[in-house]
Amino acid sequence: MSRRSINGTDFTGMVLAGAERLSLQAEHVNALNVFPVPDGDTGTNMNLTMTAGVTELRERSSVSLGQTATILSKGLLMGARGNSGVILSQLFRGFGRYAASHDELNAIQFAAALQVGVETAYKAVVKPVEGTILTVAREAAKHAAVYSRRTTDVVELMREVLAKAQYALDRTPDQLPVLKQVGVVDSGGQGLVYIYEGFLDYLENGSAADAGNSLRIGAPAPQKQPAAAVHAPNIQASAQAQLETENIEFLYDMEFFINLGLGEGRRDSFNEEAFRKALSVNGDSIIIIADEDIVKVHVHSKTPGEVMTLALRYGEITQIHILNMREQHRDLLHAGMDGTAPPELFADIPTPAPVPEELASLPADEVAPYGFIAIASGSGIEEIFKSLGVDIVLSGGQTMNPSTEDFVNAIGQLSAQHVFLLPNNSNIVLAAQQARDLLEGERRVTVIPCKSIPQGIAAALAFQEDESPETNESQMNEALKRVKTGQVTHAVRDTNFDGLDITAGHYIGIFNSKIVATAEDRLATSRNLLAAMIESGDEIITLLAGEGASETETAELAEWLAAEYPDAEVEFHTGGQPVYDYLFSVEA
Repeated sequence: MSRRSINGTDFTGMVLAGAERLSLQAEHVNALNVFPVPDGDTGTNMNLTMTAGVTELRERSSVSLGQTATILSKGLLMGARGNSGVILSQLFRGFGRYAASHDELNAIQFAAALQVGVETAYKAVVKPVEGTILTVAREAAKHAAVYSRRTTDVVELMREVLAKAQYALDRTPDQLPVLKQVGVVDSGGQGLVYIYEGFLDYLENGSAADAGNSLRIGAPAPQKQPAAAVHAPNIQASAQAQLETENIEFLYDMEFFINLGLGEGRRDSFNEEAFRKALSVNGDSIIIIADEDIVKVHVHSKTPGEVMTLALRYGEITQIHILNMREQHRDLLHAGMDGTAPPELFADIPTPAPVPEELASLPADEVAPYGFIAIASGSGIEEIFKSLGVDIVLSGGQTMNPSTEDFVNAIGQLSAQHVFLLPNNSNIVLAAQQARDLLEGERRVTVIPCKSIPQGIAAALAFQEDESPETNESQMNEALKRVKTGQVTHAVRDTNFDGLDITAGHYIGIFNSKIVATAEDRLATSRNLLAAMIESGDEIITLLAGEGASETETAELAEWLAAEYPDAEVEFHTGGQPVYDYLFSVEA
């Protein structure tokens, strides 16, 4: 099949197919995390970002490609999570800007739209790094610009785009030494390749008539190898007609919300990791999005009753949707997959609460000069930030990145002349900056680029109410430089990193984004990490114990610090954070 142009219906089909492909491979993208830590979330962030765009398209798609691309751009922009999600949203934001005035795009125009997307994404990143999703997108767009002069067929052009994207992805370890060291390709680049695979799959196998039916249960359809695909992906899978209904093992597709603490449930007992583990016993395709008071759950399960029982431990269940995917599959086969609504494979994005009207109408003399929003995970850490004057603590961190829209809505809830954002994670900074940019001219917002909880705490301590925003920004940024951060967690795979042989299940100590210690024993790892962090002259050592930390080990660690560093002031707090058993902070 060849196409001289694509319209909005075609583009919708491409996006839905790309989103499905990414959704099916999200865990593989997560597993490409460079560090062998249990919180790789690139795939999750890109999947949730695409879900936001898909949600917008389903509500307001158009036969005009320009209008469709604009709708997609808005959804991606507001739903962007993590650095990979923000970059993805910027790629399609630029694409949408170029396409805005076109009802259809031919090959040359499609290539130009890809190029504008790359230029927009590069501008959004202060220090672009080669060997990442940016490189993959750039090389694919550059090749598209050249090849579009040789063909009028958009399908042929997309084959070349995918082949070049795969080739660029395969080369990322040569551009980013840390990737070669651990034997993986860039995770964000891999996610983009999966999206492009979906684009080509739709163009080769779909039609304008079935754009709304491009989502399928199970694995993606087989694809033809792209032309000139020396490094093209080898994909083998089955479409609906090739899938046996009885082979759908986890047949109940379930989505619902848990209102924490309501009914017989206990809000403070919710443990996301334990809940996820319990669901996985008889389920898969698990997505959990937890906020302070509500948890969105998506799972494919054999035993829906057990899922409900598990959820009721934590609160009341609302907005319950349960579909029998075997029944759905039979209907699709019976109907020949024509005119049937697609199954919901993506998590819905919860509609955020509207900004209270009373905040928008406050007189000027009742508006506070400053407001603070911080990101944190763990009840103890949340309390620390609130004690330091932070107004809103958004639940999140490395395993759950808030979206751009989450930031925008939180800012809207503050009656403050100037709002400071403390992302407290390197993977959240871009989403915070994107929210700031969206509100430019409406609200005064400053992002302090703190990349860890200790840095965020140091920034909050450096704030002075009677100083100007510019002075406070300078002082808080200076405070970040004085903080050394350490993290203790466990390895999820065997690897070798900077000369350290790391074994799955052993503990690792991370010092300012570098693994410096590993051992089978958590206490030994913690001691070795602290020894690497502490230098002569360091005066303040702070330990935040996570939910997995042992009280006995924490006490032993305190005794060891007192003996080894008698002149240092040592503070212990119960952080309650997941994933990382200990967070350490060292300041001179």
